[in-house]
Amino acid sequence: MKNKAKFKGYIQVYTGDGKGKTTAALGLALRAVGHGLKVYIGQFLKGQLYGELSSAKKLSPDIKIEQFGRKGFVHVTKDPDEEDIKRAKRGLKKCMDAMLSQKYNIIILDEINVAVYFNLLSEKTILEFLSQKPENIELILTGRYAPTSFLKKADLVTVMKEKKHYYQKGVKAREGIEK
Repeated sequence: MKNKAKFKGYIQVYTGDGKGKTTAALGLALRAVGHGLKVYIGQFLKGQLYGELSSAKKLSPDIKIEQFGRKGFVHVTKDPDEEDIKRAKRGLKKCMDAMLSQKYNIIILDEINVAVYFNLLSEKTILEFLSQKPENIELILTGRYAPTSFLKKADLVTVMKEKKHYYQKGVKAREGIEK
């Protein structure tokens, strides 16, 4: 891991109802790799093929992505299925292991805010995770519905606000742009 002793890590949250939360985190990952940093990305709720999976393989071992969701589109409710809860818990454990391994400079918990909102993981559990962040790790949490406690704990908060979206005109998610 590059500059382990010199690197000061912070907590960032990308939330809101607008497009771009995961995209911003992936952009940060790409920039970091350009400076010799290592990135681990844990994708909660996602189990389908996204373009970033193919890109990460090309940038391996500098970027590693693991998905913890089921295959296909995930329909989650406030009363989640036990399988989704188990997957989220296993995923969080993998993220913790990655964070504490000191193999990575940046840990991205993609859609973690949504996983908490839909009761796959508790807010308290994630706050405990955040409290175990080593000083030299940058931690990014993405997804709508970030709880106030995450916003307070974060050093940087970006809220994506939707003003207009072509989905409203019936445009489906496009390969290379939204997936």
